[in-house]
Amino acid sequence: MDVLPASIMSDSPDAVATYALEVLNRGGRGAGLSNQVRVPLAHTLPPPVNFEAKLTADGVVLSWSASATPSPHADVHHVYRVYRSGIGNNERVLVGELPLGNEQTFLLTDSNIEWGKTYEYRARTVTLLDVSGKPQIEVQGDDTNALRVIADDVFPPAVPASLQAVFSGPGQKVFIDLVWAPVADADLAGYNLYRSEDGGSFAKINPDLVRAPAYRDSDVQAGKRFTYVVTSVDLRGNESARSEPASESVP
Repeated sequence: MDVLPASIMSDSPDAVATYALEVLNRGGRGAGLSNQVRVPLAHTLPPPVNFEAKLTADGVVLSWSASATPSPHADVHHVYRVYRSGIGNNERVLVGELPLGNEQTFLLTDSNIEWGKTYEYRARTVTLLDVSGKPQIEVQGDDTNALRVIADDVFPPAVPASLQAVFSGPGQKVFIDLVWAPVADADLAGYNLYRSEDGGSFAKINPDLVRAPAYRDSDVQAGKRFTYVVTSVDLRGNESARSEPASESVP
């Protein structure tokens, strides 16, 4: 490893160090230099600070604070990059990147996770050098410490809305039809219906999850008032809060 003195480091994209290798025999004679390798002398910026991860229903929200200021050179840019890896898997996936500007705090959401898995996140600062007529050069900084996130889904789906209860009407078999607006959560498994008779406590009336946003309650009696609420349930069994109630009387 060649440790370069700070005095020769520069943010100019034209500042480079050139390396070559020569193999010498015991007599100190060599066959000439190898091919030359040019290494940019750009400063390696420190990783972001206050790097944190929070699990939410939308994914893992990653936040951090700026660790440096933008370069004054127009051809030098900096970005923060965040990487994700699985436990036992060394493959890194780029979650996203944000440019280093005048902001002091940064937020990035990783929505491409699988529930039930464990992940590690790291962030780094990358310097990008625009050299005329050549591909952009990247200078990688050091990583932050790894943040481990266990993606346990404990987040219930949305609460159903617009519940309506309609009595079947005189001269028909007695029942109450219930309808509500469908919940759009991708992991929705179904709905539960709860009923109260004449202001009593609520009890679940469906033996199995209701798959569609409609239900017919045929277990009703004349002369009573029934109040209903509905909840949504996801594939992992998380149940939402109860909807606004809807009531109907049976003459």
